[in-house]
Amino acid sequence: ARRLASGISALVVIGGLVCAVGQREGAQLRQFAWDPAQDARLTAWETVHQLVRALESGGEGAAAALVAKLGIKAEAARELAYRLYSLCERRKRANEALSYNALVQSWPQIVELAKQVAPVLPDPTQADLI
Repeated sequence: ARRLASGISALVVIGGLVCAVGQREGAQLRQFAWDPAQDARLTAWETVHQLVRALESGGEGAAAALVAKLGIKAEAARELAYRLYSLCERRKRANEALSYNALVQSWPQIVELAKQVAPVLPDPTQADLI
């Protein structure tokens, strides 16, 4: 944590508690509610695991509600989920691979549901360019 200029307190704030070897970080994230609007240090890693948690516990509708809140930032989570799925598959971590694959496979439906929940707002940095 210190090598990356992130103290332990910062890891706790973002929910990034260190797990035992062989466990994914998402296991710790299941313990509390998460609102991306309130997260000062939003990461793709945390977002992926929160989306997996939402998909597994509440289905595509729950994941879509998070995607609607995330807006354009959700796409980075999808890309990371695909990468994590590939890594888990190569390393024979079937349980983790299934979770990431479920998110990737459900992504088109999740995005459609998210559009119905709330229109995806453009990235605020894009508006600054005009």
